[in-house]
Amino acid sequence: MNLFVFGSSLTSCYWNGAATYYRGIYKNLSRLGYRVTFAEPDAYGRQNKRDLEKVDYADVRVYQSPRSIDALLAEACHADLVIKHSGVGVDDDLLERQVLSCRSERTRVAFWDVDAPATLARVEADRGDPFRVLIPCYDFIFTYGGGTPVVKHYEHLGARSCYAIYNGLDPETHHPVAADPAVQCDLAFVGNRLPDREQRVQDFFVGAAELAPQLSFILGGEGWNARSLPKNVRWIGHVGTRDHNRINCSARMVLNINRQSMADVGFSPPTRVFEAAGAGACLITDAWTGVEQFFTLGSEILVAHSAGDIVRYLREVSPERAAEIGSAMRKRALQEHSYELRARQFHAIVKATPWRTVETPAEPSVDSRMQLDA
Repeated sequence: MNLFVFGSSLTSCYWNGAATYYRGIYKNLSRLGYRVTFAEPDAYGRQNKRDLEKVDYADVRVYQSPRSIDALLAEACHADLVIKHSGVGVDDDLLERQVLSCRSERTRVAFWDVDAPATLARVEADRGDPFRVLIPCYDFIFTYGGGTPVVKHYEHLGARSCYAIYNGLDPETHHPVAADPAVQCDLAFVGNRLPDREQRVQDFFVGAAELAPQLSFILGGEGWNARSLPKNVRWIGHVGTRDHNRINCSARMVLNINRQSMADVGFSPPTRVFEAAGAGACLITDAWTGVEQFFTLGSEILVAHSAGDIVRYLREVSPERAAEIGSAMRKRALQEHSYELRARQFHAIVKATPWRTVETPAEPSVDSRMQLDA
């Protein structure tokens, strides 16, 4: 099967949290026999900060937007399935509308949402949002998180089908390595500075550092250079994919902090969770609904409701116990949460879904509106 994909970037993880997800999904779909063309815009300086130069499982097309879009769409119309990911970052509205022109007797079209809570919140906040009326036109809606609340929300907005394809582990990319003394610390957190994450970083990570000045903390990610940090926090800037294992294996414990929208909806483990799992790191995560669906609390993952909980784990969990927790998490991820399994899930859905015609829908009525947390 031929796939034509529009996404933010397969070649660069710079300001692109979906990179690990894209790579894991499309590499394993390629191994199932899919032929993947991945179109990514030349934007945000990502092409100057590539961390994946050779991609043998996809034909990557770097394009100039919007002038290259018509030619790309003409090519996409020959594919079996055209996928428009959310958050391409350039001319998203145009692409969401225009990819639907590719629908034909041989070509289906999917919208694959890598930030469903934000998309749905935006659509509900603005009933004139152009994407709202397009939702029923897609043959498939996929999301990388959100569970039943997100699936039901999309269905309530008229989606013909909606499936959660969660983040996962690629053991070829994320795996244990030797610790690096240069980045050894008690706790490491990696995440870009984003508006709906910053307060949670303050509450959990910075708060823990302030409560435990005798412990050492490392902060990775873009945007934190202009922010005042406690003296026991060292900011190391952008952390590319090639450095994930080094950081995760050098910290005594690793912290995950979900963005506020993801935490509110739940069932949304970010890529960082599985990257840490692959390295066998002892992971502390902020609390969110559904975490127990993926890992067993206390024995495979540690859950914190506050900075105080984080400090308690740092002080009370021995290095030996931390290693046991990290090892158990890695074993669970390899068994149940690999990208190979995610790709097989996608393949089964596409294969089993019958072809259907789509009429241009009316916008959902006011009564059909559904709150994200319903």
